Amino acid sequence: MHTRVVFILSTILFFSCKQNDAVKQEIYQWPKNIKPPVAEKKLHELTAHGDTRIDNYYWMNDYFKKGPDSTKAVDYLKAENEYCDTMMAGTKELQKKLFDEMKGRIKEKDESVPYKDNGYWYYSREEQGKQYAIYCRKKDNLQAPEEILHDGNKAAEGKSFYDVQGLVISDNNQLMAFGEDDVSRRLYGLRFKNLVTGEYYPETILNTEGGAYAWAADNKTVFYILKDVTTLLGYQVWRHEVGTDPAKDEKVYEEKDNRHYISVGRTKSKKYIIIYSELSEQESEHHILEASDPKGKFKVFQPRTMGLIYDIDHYNDRFYIRTNLDAPNFRLMECPLDKTTKENWKEVIPHRKDVYLAGITIFKNHLVLSERKEGLLNIRVINQTDHSDYYIKFEDPAYYVSVDINPDFNTAILRFHYTSLVIPMSVYDYDMDKRDKELKKQQEVVGGYDKNNYVTERFFATARDGVKVPVSIVYKKGIVKDGTNPLLLYAYGSYGYSMDATFSSNRLSLLDRGFVYAIAHIRGGQEMGREWYEDGKMMHKKNSFFDFIDCAEFLIEEKYTSKEHLYAMGGSAGGLLMGAITNLRPDLWHGVVAAVPFVDVVTTMSDESIPLTTGEYMEWGNPANKDEYFYMKSYSPLDNVEKKNYPNLLVTTGLHDSQVQYFEPSKWVAKMREMKTDHNILLLHTNMDAGHGGASGRFNYLKEVALEYAFMLALENRTKI
Repeated sequence: MHTRVVFILSTILFFSCKQNDAVKQEIYQWPKNIKPPVAEKKLHELTAHGDTRIDNYYWMNDYFKKGPDSTKAVDYLKAENEYCDTMMAGTKELQKKLFDEMKGRIKEKDESVPYKDNGYWYYSREEQGKQYAIYCRKKDNLQAPEEILHDGNKAAEGKSFYDVQGLVISDNNQLMAFGEDDVSRRLYGLRFKNLVTGEYYPETILNTEGGAYAWAADNKTVFYILKDVTTLLGYQVWRHEVGTDPAKDEKVYEEKDNRHYISVGRTKSKKYIIIYSELSEQESEHHILEASDPKGKFKVFQPRTMGLIYDIDHYNDRFYIRTNLDAPNFRLMECPLDKTTKENWKEVIPHRKDVYLAGITIFKNHLVLSERKEGLLNIRVINQTDHSDYYIKFEDPAYYVSVDINPDFNTAILRFHYTSLVIPMSVYDYDMDKRDKELKKQQEVVGGYDKNNYVTERFFATARDGVKVPVSIVYKKGIVKDGTNPLLLYAYGSYGYSMDATFSSNRLSLLDRGFVYAIAHIRGGQEMGREWYEDGKMMHKKNSFFDFIDCAEFLIEEKYTSKEHLYAMGGSAGGLLMGAITNLRPDLWHGVVAAVPFVDVVTTMSDESIPLTTGEYMEWGNPANKDEYFYMKSYSPLDNVEKKNYPNLLVTTGLHDSQVQYFEPSKWVAKMREMKTDHNILLLHTNMDAGHGGASGRFNYLKEVALEYAFMLALENRTKI
């Protein structure tokens, strides 16, 4: 996924249990008479469709625009950080304890399960005390000498942030393309390494899309995406020959519609290079080129048509097409190599109203389908010869399964990941002929972990319009459902991104301190099929908010918790959810954690210079349209802050955030401070060195998690070490 999605990977996974009465009786003392920062107000009017909105804190966006208030904006963020530190000072020992606990569960010296591709075994490993992965390979077998492809620790030396993407290898196994970002704006410098000599080529191509690199079959040509440094959108595909001056590169494609996101890659067969263009899962288009003809001209596979979505992969003498053509939940089709327009598509797997076709993986003798039914993922295996099929069985009531890296075409072994709220991430090799699986590795929880000590459940809550919303829940055995348990409810609900039930060792730090953890699989995701997504976006967006509130009410009715102990968390577009539910039902939550929240919907979607705006008109709406403008305004958190009581709030952001700019949460907090009529806690914490995903490295981000945990534990008066 793209857009405001990436944050969720580090914040969605928590759960908990009951704690002893001695700890429950502790009363945490918040510092008294500490005055929060007061942001300067400057009248700024925003008028559209005869409607004028007042934004007194519009000046805060000057950091990137380098305006006269650039320094003042940073000073305000620093002042909020100081206030947050002061208010949370009594939890410093707890935060350190939480950090040490979470870090202590991570196996510091670790290694991924190797996979074989083109004669080499590839894997990554981590060393004791090191923040970043070391990427390696071995030729032919795992007893061969190790070749280090890239050491993230050496590359990150002296940098407050570091991320590497790509690590794409040429067909002859001798060259590697990779992208580096040391600012966290997702503008990657594309570099090249000679894997035979270990030397790096002199050129660096700036401002590329990280990881979107495709080698041609000539072992010297690479296709990459150039990004606009203002909007941060990829908009051009270029061709580069390694070792030459990038100024001589040739542009092979330009996306003229700035609502579209583009990508470039290669089919599993490696026969074709594909340029992919997509508009908010409403319109897509592919351009293809044989990898053996890098200087050839890309051909349109099927011209873009509004409402038509498709993706493709190559298999022998045909292309497989996963598409929504006359199929809201998608179906699988095929076509000849030389006749690719939709008139030539032939059905392979029909559309099913109750099953969403999420993806396909192709092997010589098998076709693997990833499907969703009733909110759960399933893996279906089809024999390519006799077309017989079956489903791989899974046990947990709520879980997540995903097809892993499977580069080998001529194999009957499928590698997949499996996890649940109580089972750590596990890697399996599955023999599709023998129908048996081998556990290759399960995430180790240092210090020990027994899944039998915990209970996971899955049920459906009824929303106000009668729709059944799945809820996944986990808690420690012994929990008494008497309404006194603190409960953390998480959701996302945007972009069709399904929020599955997965394990995290971090949540054990809440587990042993009394929390129940629940995921509300609200509309706006795709858990229940395509309609689930369509019914939670654009002019139906409020369904996401109401679903979340109704799931919370259900949990209270079922005595899992009560208003006095109920917490909500969401990030990015899920942070929009937090802002909306805070405005709609401020009485329902004892505390809310809104991470990198998208809270200034109308203003952001009205400014085409802001990253991601134009590419998301089909998700949120275009304010140039009167009806869409007023609908967005009716729920936009910043526009709906009122003089009333609000729950305790912790808001986080990153100064260099490329997805949700720092000034959205900072303006929201400033307006909340101005308007709210309660004495509850309101904190803003800004990571001054990071962006949307928070701190980089294996351990640094845990400090941010520790802050979030400590905030909730302090509100629950459970801060004893």
